[in-house]
This record gives sequence, structure tokens and C-alpha cells, in this order.
Amino acid sequence: METGTWITLGLYFALMLGIGLYSYRESTSDVSGYMLGGRKLGPAVASLSAGASDMSGWMLLGLPGAMYLSGLSSAWIAIGLFLGALANYLIVAPRLRTYTVMANDAITIPDYFDKRFMDRSRLLRVISSLVIVVFFTLYTSSGLVAGGKLFESAFGLDYAWGLWITAGVVLAYTMVGGFMAVSLTDFVQGCIMFVALILVPIVALMQIGGVDAMTETVRGIDPGLLNLFEGATIISVISAMAWGLGYFGQPHIIVRFMAVRSLKDVPAMRNIGMSWMLVTLIGALGTGLVGLAYATRMGVEVADAETIFIILSDVLFHPLITGFLLAAILAAIMSTISSQLLVSSSSLTEDFYSIFLRRNAPQKELVMIGRLAVLAVSLAAIFLAYDPSNNVLGLVSNAWAGFGAAFGPLVILSLTWKRMTRNGALAGMIVGAVTVLVWIYAPVLADGQTLSQGSGVYEIVPGFILSWLAIWLVSMAGKAPSEDVQSTFEAVRQALHRKGEPETPR
Repeated sequence: METGTWITLGLYFALMLGIGLYSYRESTSDVSGYMLGGRKLGPAVASLSAGASDMSGWMLLGLPGAMYLSGLSSAWIAIGLFLGALANYLIVAPRLRTYTVMANDAITIPDYFDKRFMDRSRLLRVISSLVIVVFFTLYTSSGLVAGGKLFESAFGLDYAWGLWITAGVVLAYTMVGGFMAVSLTDFVQGCIMFVALILVPIVALMQIGGVDAMTETVRGIDPGLLNLFEGATIISVISAMAWGLGYFGQPHIIVRFMAVRSLKDVPAMRNIGMSWMLVTLIGALGTGLVGLAYATRMGVEVADAETIFIILSDVLFHPLITGFLLAAILAAIMSTISSQLLVSSSSLTEDFYSIFLRRNAPQKELVMIGRLAVLAVSLAAIFLAYDPSNNVLGLVSNAWAGFGAAFGPLVILSLTWKRMTRNGALAGMIVGAVTVLVWIYAPVLADGQTLSQGSGVYEIVPGFILSWLAIWLVSMAGKAPSEDVQSTFEAVRQALHRKGEPETPR
């Protein structure tokens, strides 16, 4: 690896650590500051933080690789994600920002569920927290594996060194700076990803002679690569686009809606976030297609399609620029890891420690416990990631569907349906999670196949539908929510209608 590349990477790491130290003041005084940034995020930081923590390495590795292999038919997932993210901004963002303030200043997603339904048993809070901690520990380990493999393949370092470098930098700025550091670093990392996904496909396109030359080359390989409907069936298109349903239930994304400065900032947040997402998705898809044409015309060997962004970064640019572009991949990976670490930490602190161990713990003690929880989750994730072939890591590929089915209908209906009950929420969460697991793992078909293998339907589709039905049926079968629960719901509705929010929580 060239010296210039290492210099750029060193500057990137120094910037991330510097942001962590800068954010220390905002995250020391109370748990709201550490876990939610004191609800002070501006729309630009909130939107790019949500986007960067969402996309991870998939944006720069997985999606270009899929486009390289399958052509335009790979775009259906991107279309579904874009529409899902837009719906998330329109339906969830304004309501969740307002509701979490009015429901006694809820700081975490399980805290919101608990206060939304005034669940005195705390069962809803505990189960949802457990789901978050378990799945995000696995999710985080997957990100660390990606970081370790990136250092191994692109930089020639030992896998274990890459693992510890990735984990060490993320752990340092997340522990020190909390939510504000995670959000500010996500903003910077989102900007890096944005520039990289414009620069790489455009420069590669210029090198091969423009759009006409690219189209001619790709058509010469296989005309079907330029057909959006090549090999597509109704089931495959629905399954691909159903990825967008997952957005409603991703705690590390929707927590940004809770942290934005005010309800009035949500439209600006939406416009910035969706513009960023549109450009980066097009850039990622373009990288795969242009990369295919470039590799074919220039005789570049591509052993793994998912490395096409790395290959183009290496062959097209000066080492200083290559370091910046490789930092974009690290940015995508690290932004997701840090967000997942903090959400897991907040659940351990707010939803376990402060409820069952120290109910009246001082704020500074909770902040310290939050930092220790970040460390604990990190160590567990590193342990799982140390063996990249460990079978437990296979679970994380289904975590998006698990979160989407368990939490998605619950989040939407809790914000939009006054008649929803605590038991309905519990039923929906459990049914959604169990459906996804059964669909993936239970060999229920005659030949021993799972429903996922036999039907070709992405597991979030049945999980989301059955979770929604369970919430409705159980809620309608039980008693209506208490007057206090319904009055808070009405107060939120009125605040949204006024496009304003109360100065103090209810």
C-alpha cells in the first residue's frame, strides 16, 4: 500500500477521534446528552447521520457488486429502499419526534414503547431491549468482520489487526463523545461517501469514453444486463422492494428522528436525507455498471465483484485520493457500527440498569454505565468477529428483516392508531420476530427446505403482514387503552396539526 494512502487514512482516523473529543462536553452532564445528544441535532447532521448509519459497507461493496454481476435488475432493492426511507420520513419522523417528547421524554425506542402504552409490567420494554441488544451485538460483529477483511484485502494487514484498528477507533470516539460524536462523525462519513460515489463512477466513465461506450460494452457482454426486468418475476420484485419495509423498525435509524432539534426541522431533514440517498444509490449502481465496462475494456481482473469499488479506487487515482476513497468504505462500516453500539448501550443503561439495578442513579453515573456498556458490547462483538467463519454471523444477514417485522408495524401503528393496546404491541413484536425466524430456519416443506428457500419470498413480507394483523386482532379483542394513554395520543395529534410541540414533556 502506497505511503500516500496511509497518510490519508491516518488523517481520517485523527479526524474521527478529534470529533469524539470535541463532543465530550455534550455527552458528560446527563444521560439524555450521552444517548440522544440533548435533542440538539440540526437537520443536516441528523439526516446524513441517519443515512450513513443505515447504509454501511453494503453501499460501497454489496450494491456495486450486485450491479456488476446482474445489471439493472439489481436496482429493485435500491428502489425499494428509497421508497421505504421516504415513507419513514413522512410517516414516522414527525410523529416519533413529537411523541417521544410528550411521552415523558422517552430516550430509547424501548423507553418509547413503555411510555406510549404506560406498561407498568415493563414487559414490553424488556423484550424489545433484549431483541435490540442481541441482534445489534451480532450486527456489530458483522461490521467488524467487514473492517478486518477490508484491511486484509486492500491494505495487506493481518485480519486481526484490521479488526482491532476498526474496533479501536470506533470504540474510542463512541465511548468518549456519545451520541453527538456518533452523529457528527456520521455526518462527515456521509459526506465522504457522497463525494466518493460521485467521483469513482464519473472518472471511470470518462476513462472508457462516456455513456455510449459503456452501454456498447455492457450490451456486448449481455444485453440483459441493461434490462431492469431481466429475469424478474412478481415475487422477486416484491421481495426486493420489500427491503424498504425494514426502515420503520431499525432503531439506529429512527432514533435520529427523536434527536433532531425540533419538529419544524423534519422537512429539511427529509429533503437533505432523501437527496443524499438518491445520489449515493445512483452512484453505487453506476459504480457497478461502469466498473464492469471498465474491467472488460481495460482487461482488469476482478476476482470478487464486491471489490469493484476498491479496484477502481486503486487503479484510477493518486494514492492520496485512493486513501480518501478507501476511507469512504471504512466510513460506511464505522458509521453503522458506532450507531449500533450506542443503541445497544442505551438499552442496557436506560432499559435495564436504571430500571432494575439503580432506579434513582445520578445522571453522571448513568453516563459512565453507558460508556461501560459500549465497551461491553464492543468486546462481545469483537469476540464473535474474531472467527470470520463463525456460523453465528449468518444471523446478521437476516437482522434487517427481524427488526423490520418485529418493530416496523409496532412503530407505525403506535404512532397512528389510538386504539392500539399494550398486549397488541407485545403480540405484534413477538409474531413478527418469530415469523422471520421460522421462515428462514424451519425445514417445514416436504423436501426439507425452509419457506425462504422454497418460496423465494423475502422473510420480511410475511413477518410484516402477520405482525400487523396480530397487533390489530389482539388490540381489538382486548379493552381499549386507558384514558391517560388516549389523551396523550390526542395531544400528540393536536401538536402535529399545529406543526408545533410542547415546551415540556407530559
